[in-house]
Amino acid sequence: MNRRHHLQALALAFVGADLARADEAWPRRPIRWIVPFLPGTSPDNTVRILAEAMGAALKQTIVVENRAGAGGNLGAQAAARAAPDGYTWVYSGSPMAAGMRMYTRPGFDVNEDFVHIGRIGVSDLAVVVRSEGGPASLQALLARAKQSPGAVMYATGGVGSPAHLAAEAMLRAAGATATHVPYKGATESTKAVLSKDVDFAVAITSVALPQVDQGKLAALAVTAPQRHRRLPKVPTLAEAGVPVAFTSSGGLSLPAGTPPAIVRRVTEVLNDALARPEVRTRIEDLGGRVAPTTPQAYAALLRQEIDATEKLMAAARIEAQ
Repeated sequence: MNRRHHLQALALAFVGADLARADEAWPRRPIRWIVPFLPGTSPDNTVRILAEAMGAALKQTIVVENRAGAGGNLGAQAAARAAPDGYTWVYSGSPMAAGMRMYTRPGFDVNEDFVHIGRIGVSDLAVVVRSEGGPASLQALLARAKQSPGAVMYATGGVGSPAHLAAEAMLRAAGATATHVPYKGATESTKAVLSKDVDFAVAITSVALPQVDQGKLAALAVTAPQRHRRLPKVPTLAEAGVPVAFTSSGGLSLPAGTPPAIVRRVTEVLNDALARPEVRTRIEDLGGRVAPTTPQAYAALLRQEIDATEKLMAAARIEAQ
């Protein structure tokens, strides 16, 4: 028995030495950064900006991989199952946290399957309608929804997405009812408004902005506590008479079990990138707000979002998928 224990100890020592050497040499090959959303969305654009800056700092290529579907769950699942070697990252955030309650089998555990590096930023959402023939105000839209419960249809980027939760919170606070039509992403949800498949959409503001700027969509309200800097004339939900505020957070996470030395290095490189004025400007020009946090604060924020989702689902009588 003593000889066997001695051999096991030697084997573990060799494994530990190999991991230490791997940590020191990391990264030796391209890194994959999974974005659980479609190309061209705010998370995708944000990650591509950071991948460029962080890749330069690490002297390695960071390849962005879009894995959209199931409200972000498909990408989160892929990241949770990846080897914890520092070569797979995932854009995490509010949808991942909400997925823990919106789906009976999300395929991952936010608290157990990831080590959270930190928040990148915060985005608000916009309630948008067609510019031609759409309601002139949020009050007019909600009045229609109250008058004909369920007849008004709205689009979001998926079940359990921040847009879905924000819409349900808004409707509940206003005493209105509308039919949810989930799409694969925010871009598709705004297209559904333009094609007259739905009456309105709630979408990440950065996705809606180009169509609003072109006059194709009209923004009736934003969901943040304050007005959006690119839409200074558009009221918040609270200003429009609906006492609700809702934002979406996004950040960076790695598979649980990633060596601490790699976690520390990724944290350092992310914080350095977010502190650079040119990186912050590029990200915020998309419509969001850079708002980094510590790893501990980000993990706590995700836990809070899980609890908030559970409470909203109960209040709005939303059943898990």
